[in-house]
Amino acid sequence: MSGQTIDYYPPLGFYYQVNFNGVSKDKNDLRFQTVSGLSVEYEYESFKEGGENRFEHKLPVRTKYADMVLKRGMLTNLKDKTIIKWFLDAFQDRIFQPADISVILMNEKGQPLRTWNVVNAIPKKWSVSDLNANESAIVIETLELAYRYFSVKEGA
Repeated sequence: MSGQTIDYYPPLGFYYQVNFNGVSKDKNDLRFQTVSGLSVEYEYESFKEGGENRFEHKLPVRTKYADMVLKRGMLTNLKDKTIIKWFLDAFQDRIFQPADISVILMNEKGQPLRTWNVVNAIPKKWSVSDLNANESAIVIETLELAYRYFSVKEGA
């Protein structure tokens, strides 16, 4: 392997951007500490064949998408924060307005490497970290969303 150059390094997961299409364009409202739940799996149905006792046939039935979880330091002015208003509309007034969300992973130059387009996301859970007088920790709010599916594409 001597003399060969390495021309590929896996991307780092700390440089990304989240966009709530049609909900918010405020930079502070769109800053998230972590994004998780971008996963998909198949549900399978087992089929037992008569006379074959060594195994069961497993047939793919449908895809199942995990809930998306976004975490960030709590924003203090609720009136100006449209994402929290969108959540509160769902939880307090039962007004559900699905939104499409883009999660864009970027390289060191700020260019998009990969984009996950999350379709028809709706609020599922909103929680705030524990308030503890014995710690000097930032208050973290967690936004959990259910969605139909996501698509993946290279770049933006």
